[in-house]
Amino acid sequence: MLTIRREEPDDAEAIARVHIHGWQAGYAGIMPDEVLNRLNPRAWAQRRRDLGTADPDHPFTTLVAEDDGLVAGFTTFGPYRNNQDRGDLDQAHGELLAIYLEPAYWGSGVGRTLLTAARAGLAERGWTGYRLWVLADNARARRFYERAGHSPDGEESAYPVPLAGGRTPVLLRELRYTARLDD
Repeated sequence: MLTIRREEPDDAEAIARVHIHGWQAGYAGIMPDEVLNRLNPRAWAQRRRDLGTADPDHPFTTLVAEDDGLVAGFTTFGPYRNNQDRGDLDQAHGELLAIYLEPAYWGSGVGRTLLTAARAGLAERGWTGYRLWVLADNARARRFYERAGHSPDGEESAYPVPLAGGRTPVLLRELRYTARLDD
């Protein structure tokens, strides 16, 4: 049975695993293999703890999709990050920062359920619309968002992917999508 609930402090490692598995499967062929292969669940979990993502006063909310006690996916939303900077928040707009699933749950409806919950959370906070960023080469994610009524608004960004050894980061093109909450 699938349940949606707010992130708790003990969820950090499970969310980090889902996040990494989602990156490794979803970004294969988009991001360099060396980047995907070196992702570290413990480090990502510690970063969540350090950021205090489970704190009720955190500006971003993470909801977890749990299937019979196992974290199947998560979504994070909150105020829009100007220039994707968590320190420069625009309270006039909402943002969907993430939806990631364990790949075994792709196509199962869990993603749509998380999107519905995130949209409800954004609306509860008073936003009538929101934005999200998606990698231009991530055809699967773009189809998911477009089927759910999101559309690109013409804004683009370059997502820097750091490489080992101090090499110049790889820049991946991102597209900004928007959607309304009041229709």
